[in-house]
Amino acid sequence: MKRYLFLAFTSLLALSACGQPKSTEEDSGTGKGDQKSTIRRMNLPDTMGIKTGAEQTEKYLPLLKGKRVGMVVNPTSIIGTQTVVDSLLKLGVKIQKIFGPEHGFRGDASAGVKVDDAVDAKTGIKAVSLYGKHSTPTTEDLADVDIMIFDIQDVGVRFYTYINTLQNVMEACAANGKTLLILDRPNPNGYLIDGPILDPQFKSGIGVQPIPIAHGLTVGEYAQMLNGEGWLKNKVKCHIVVIKNLHYNHDMEYTLPVKPSPNLNTQQAILLYPSTCLFEGTYLNHGRGTMFPFTIIGAPYLKGKFKFSFIPKSIKGMSETPLFQNQLCYGLDLRNYDPAELRKSKQINISWLIALYNASPKKEDFFNTKLSKEMGVIERLVGVADFRKQVMEGQSEKEIRASWEPGLSNYKKMRLKYLLYK
Repeated sequence: MKRYLFLAFTSLLALSACGQPKSTEEDSGTGKGDQKSTIRRMNLPDTMGIKTGAEQTEKYLPLLKGKRVGMVVNPTSIIGTQTVVDSLLKLGVKIQKIFGPEHGFRGDASAGVKVDDAVDAKTGIKAVSLYGKHSTPTTEDLADVDIMIFDIQDVGVRFYTYINTLQNVMEACAANGKTLLILDRPNPNGYLIDGPILDPQFKSGIGVQPIPIAHGLTVGEYAQMLNGEGWLKNKVKCHIVVIKNLHYNHDMEYTLPVKPSPNLNTQQAILLYPSTCLFEGTYLNHGRGTMFPFTIIGAPYLKGKFKFSFIPKSIKGMSETPLFQNQLCYGLDLRNYDPAELRKSKQINISWLIALYNASPKKEDFFNTKLSKEMGVIERLVGVADFRKQVMEGQSEKEIRASWEPGLSNYKKMRLKYLLYK
């Protein structure tokens, strides 16, 4: 599988115990016999480039030998051009069950849409949904599983739900005496550690633990933090083994080979997501219903304020009923914004939200997601009570950021204990 270092866009915007390092698997092993030749045929990248945990099959195949394996995976779980499920089946691994998170194992369910249990048509393996009747594997689910694998690409943001799935799986494994093997993957926003620490009163499905908006960790590192800080239910410890990325550090620019979810369909969207997902908590369309989610933002009531316009449409598998469907929206086009500016500042961008609030003639409705009585979405996204009021009172970005301390600085120090990479 080819890896590409991200080339920064050049156009400018006109106007975002068991979990400790000793549990990681760092020493390379060697494949044997047919397994080794199969690995060669997968056309893995050479060691001069980043190599994900999943690609290093020689390190974890011995742990799976003779065992019934459960796998928490989605379309980002790949080795070369194949799913990790298909690859491990070819290597003789006994995959007992597949567990699918939000969007499902095959990634064809829209955001927030519940997914039912099923049998995977391609492999015939039972697929248990962790985004349907229950979000945590049950004792019954794990009864015929000897070891679990977690291999899902994250994007380094608190409200991206896959780290919540990780916590649920860790708690289930701990309760049922199962080892969790984590195949680590790079964090495309790994350089970024910013935002207020989540206040427990705003704990929800889009934020569980007291971490900032952008946490600066890989999944393997976050699992260690969950264990080390005693954040799992009843402070249990999950026995984890992390297969680290090779030749990776947090400051690297990394382009994902597969979109991590239906609406993060471009590298630009992934890099802007820590900033532009905040618009989920406003009465603005942030590109849902277009092929450019999280990179364009607007509303019909901003006509005359901005020249750029777009029309949200129903798109199956992405957004069936987008806000302002079939209406002409005016606002910001961030598709040519240079993400190097975010990397340079090492901060999420809240100036876009502030600017759009200031331009809005509907300020009283700005933080209502659909002009309904539903409130508090922005609080659950940002993680604190003050943000809405700060923007409405006209506080500067500097003043708002100052309110995130000392929590953010304390988190940065705590984070150092769990790092697997520089």
